[in-house]
Amino acid sequence: MDLARTRLETPIGALFLEEERGAVTKITVEPLGGPFSETPLLRRAKKELAEYFAGARHRFTFPIAPKGTPFQKAVWAALRDIPYGETRTYGEIAAAVGRPKAARAVGAANHVNPLLIVTPCHRVVGANGELTGFAAGLDRKAFLLALESPAADPTPHSSGA
Repeated sequence: MDLARTRLETPIGALFLEEERGAVTKITVEPLGGPFSETPLLRRAKKELAEYFAGARHRFTFPIAPKGTPFQKAVWAALRDIPYGETRTYGEIAAAVGRPKAARAVGAANHVNPLLIVTPCHRVVGANGELTGFAAGLDRKAFLLALESPAADPTPHSSGA
């Protein structure tokens, strides 16, 4: 099994990235064991994440391969469909994956999301619009939502870069 790992300093602290078999499998705030190494894919992922934090990127193009159950993968795919600068509730995500009564299960899937930011679980809020449950911390969630707020970036976004 070929694993490569690297670290990226960001406004929300260090992010740790892991690549396996040509796809990014983890982006986390939790340190990853093992030595760090730079691969072309990890350099690309770091560049795109840096662009995101600079407000210049709204979608990611590097290959990902999150590990999880079929339900978790369906939830994570639905999260990636949430447009930049928008939020959804846990109930809306549950409905989107065909399990309208599974809002708590959606929350559990969000909690173990292996691809922070790229799979934007920070865009999921409580039914009342309040910030709830973010494994990386509510302060980071608030920062990411503020970063993506239309008020935070007055430039037009036509390219979706």
